Amino acid sequence: MLNLTEKNLLRDLAKRYADIAQNPINAERRNRAQDINDLRPRRPIVWLDEIPWHEMDIDNKLKLSCESKMAREVEWFLRTILFRWEYFQADMVVENFFPITRAYTNSGMGIEVNEHKIATDNNNNIVSHHYIDQLDTMEKVRSLKNSIITADPFLDEKRKAFAEEAFGDILPTKLCGHHLYHAPWDEIPRFRGVMPIMYDLLDNPELLHATIKKWTDDRLSIMKQMDAQNLLDNNISSLHCTPPYTGDLPPGPGLKNTWFRCMAQMFTDVSPAIWKEFELDYLMPLATECGLVYYGCCEALEKKIDMLRRIPNLRKIGVSPQANPESCAEQINGDYVYAYKPNPAHVATTFNENTVCKEVTRIIKTCQANNCAYEFVLKDISTVGYKPQNLIDWAKTVMETIDGFY
Repeated sequence: MLNLTEKNLLRDLAKRYADIAQNPINAERRNRAQDINDLRPRRPIVWLDEIPWHEMDIDNKLKLSCESKMAREVEWFLRTILFRWEYFQADMVVENFFPITRAYTNSGMGIEVNEHKIATDNNNNIVSHHYIDQLDTMEKVRSLKNSIITADPFLDEKRKAFAEEAFGDILPTKLCGHHLYHAPWDEIPRFRGVMPIMYDLLDNPELLHATIKKWTDDRLSIMKQMDAQNLLDNNISSLHCTPPYTGDLPPGPGLKNTWFRCMAQMFTDVSPAIWKEFELDYLMPLATECGLVYYGCCEALEKKIDMLRRIPNLRKIGVSPQANPESCAEQINGDYVYAYKPNPAHVATTFNENTVCKEVTRIIKTCQANNCAYEFVLKDISTVGYKPQNLIDWAKTVMETIDGFY
């Protein structure tokens, strides 16, 4: 139960949140993001995500006051939204409801990460990992279990009742589903390390084929279990850091109504043929089960875009700062959303306005020249060197640079 002090605090935060949600700029940004995702070029959307919150507090605006676990979770959500809106909102959208993402548990595959870590900042969850190889034989791969998904509607109702008791007369609540996130070549290295996998691409491809097949079969089972338990829909406010809005997915639950987000970041430097053999060929049956596909994250994809076109429901392609932006734009050629990820190194220590302006201008010009619908999403921000002003200045510089073209 909420005590009176906590309730009053959450009501105050919810009132401020609700006031922002009523701002008409949210509808304009949502509509613009939908047009971009529906391949109608407009002024690009600018989002910031994966923020190093432990470095961001200004005037104790992120300091939590609630004591109970559920109250602190709600307080943190509201405080971070209000903080972003005040300092670096860019084109963020504040929805006119308090979202409650449907809860579920995943039994996993019967294996736990075994690793050594080295941290340069104990407050930062971005650390160096050395993973112990636990899947180096066929027997170990075959021993992996099948994941069991179990929806938790009781927790959903508990969280919903909590929010409604606290501020339901101020801000409505809404149960929201999930999109599908598939990054097997981010997950598998946590049980092997990166180098053993890179060696096995040549030395032991049979083992890697068995491994990725196991991961693919398990993911397909997870997808179908989530679908059967009504955990999937496109009523989401973020597609792994990017705007999810589209008119090309029907409302309601179901695989065919769901975004599929996928990537193979460690395969930047493998040949297109190896990437196809160990990533695309296994990805295709999963991707085609869903409504729309967004492929790519931090990996450079300019040598693989021609093969990505084989995904029939592909809608968005990630363009990392390591990629050649002109080559990507020429190949995308307006057929997919050009999802550009600015270089987070530009906010990591000292902010340089000219450097950011040049990066953004280059992307604007190449996307306009190739009739691409595009977006800027600054993410993977490991650090700002404990200088929140870096993000404030970055957002201001990017928005003002875009103003010069639109």
